[in-house]
Amino acid sequence: MARAQGGTFRSLKNPNYRLWAAGALVSNLGTWMQRTAQDWLVLTILTDHNATALGIMTALQFVPQLLLLPLTGFAADRIDRRKLLMVTQACIGLLALGLGLLTVTGLVQLWHAYGFALLLGCATAFDSPVRQAFVSEMVGDDELPNAVAINSTSFNSARMIGPAIAGLSIAAIGTGWVFVINAVSFVPVLWSLVAIKPSRLYKVDRPLTKSGLWDAFPYVWQNKVILFTLIMQFLMGSVGLNFPIFISTMSTLVFHGKADQYGLLTSMLAIGTISGALMAAKREKPRLVLLLLGALGFCVSMLAAAIAPNIVTFCLALVVTGLAAQTFIVTANSSVQLATQPFMRGRVMAVFMAISLGGMPLGGPLVGWVVDLYGARWGMALGAMGGLSAALVGIFYWLTIHRPSRRKPSVSSNISAP
Repeated sequence: MARAQGGTFRSLKNPNYRLWAAGALVSNLGTWMQRTAQDWLVLTILTDHNATALGIMTALQFVPQLLLLPLTGFAADRIDRRKLLMVTQACIGLLALGLGLLTVTGLVQLWHAYGFALLLGCATAFDSPVRQAFVSEMVGDDELPNAVAINSTSFNSARMIGPAIAGLSIAAIGTGWVFVINAVSFVPVLWSLVAIKPSRLYKVDRPLTKSGLWDAFPYVWQNKVILFTLIMQFLMGSVGLNFPIFISTMSTLVFHGKADQYGLLTSMLAIGTISGALMAAKREKPRLVLLLLGALGFCVSMLAAAIAPNIVTFCLALVVTGLAAQTFIVTANSSVQLATQPFMRGRVMAVFMAISLGGMPLGGPLVGWVVDLYGARWGMALGAMGGLSAALVGIFYWLTIHRPSRRKPSVSSNISAP
């Protein structure tokens, strides 16, 4: 691989990727506004601060990542990714508009929120792997780690700004209009997909046979870098990354705040995640040690947040939590993509996204149940255990496979040595 040149934002020199990044930033802003409003809708309007209901909605939104896995990875490798993204992004925008109209007219009920969460999950299940794989078509493998980090920076910049805007918007114009604003935010990203020039995309060879998702599993099993990264990602994602539950319940049940405080706390988390993404953008290649440090740092900072005596210390702990979580997530994403051959990348990324997002349906209700039974602080402590378990798996891989492979030239690893 050629040595990366050009600084932190070097991948933005690519015209196609620059168009995509600009449209995605606007859409990400609307998405985070909706996420904040959606959690607030369920937690304070449709229920009386019921964390279990919020956990169920989280599960419904992410369970399609698992159920539709045989189709989503196949689609990402067999269908033109740019055209497929146009369809998925349009569907997500229309779903936001539908939920917004129901909420604005006062007709929304809890089962509506559940239904839209499930439909959104179905659209996202197809959107996520193709969106991840499409990045390599725009920039190529040399700039892929940087582009992944820039994507994450955009996503988390929106996470910092969006919830704060959402909190103010909920108070000023109501929850439903936040959903409508999100629907409008999909126009720029659809425009960017139309404006991208296919002739400038990096050619990806499609599978010669009609192989399906199942080919990805032996491929993953044989590549220990991918396998152990996916295991660590699952352990982190299933209980550790349920931030909507952690932050909303700590805000309302522990610190007794309103929508504006909830938005502020989510933005504090995003300050850390943006910092982590920008640091990742400066690196040439992902490194195993960063996965370990990210997981361990996440565990410690989550425990610190769980015992925070006041809102100020809680905010500071959230910043560190965001930094650690994003270091882990960007490193895992880049490692898996670089360890995968291009013609398999869509299917492997479908498995990666299913594990990343699909683990939440397993952990979301459990975290919600712990919060309802023992309190919000114990819910965050449970989340910290996700980071600890991921770190232990990483240490096992380090000691038994990674370090021995460095002493054997015939065995290679796609994650750089520390």
